[in-house]
Amino acid sequence: MKMRIKGNSVRMRVTKSDMDKFAETGLVEETTEFGTATLTYAMQRSNADNMYATFTDSTLTIFMPAAKADEWARTEKVGYEHNMDLGDGKKLYLLLEKDFKCLDETHEDQSDNYENPAAILYNMNLQNK
Repeated sequence: MKMRIKGNSVRMRVTKSDMDKFAETGLVEETTEFGTATLTYAMQRSNADNMYATFTDSTLTIFMPAAKADEWARTEKVGYEHNMDLGDGKKLYLLLEKDFKCLDETHEDQSDNYENPAAILYNMNLQNK
């Protein structure tokens, strides 16, 4: 699982094995160590009506409604998004999505990523050049 934070936006991308674990247990988490401190980020199934996030004890968790989590795990749906109301007119944008293989060169291991649906068009364009 990967996480990207920019301003009031949090995006998590999950691999196939992350999705399998999420479907089975309802929880996927990763940790990043910073010497004496650790950041944990997680995706967890919930009984809430909408996605929401918490940040407690150095752990960022995005909670996903169970019905959407189940649908996501068994279909081709790429992801879900939600604007979480923070009050005072502020929002936190949340995005959970499947991690596709990159179309260009990368040194990252992508063997557990989903096949990129744009790969066929991308490869056709390369062949026509």
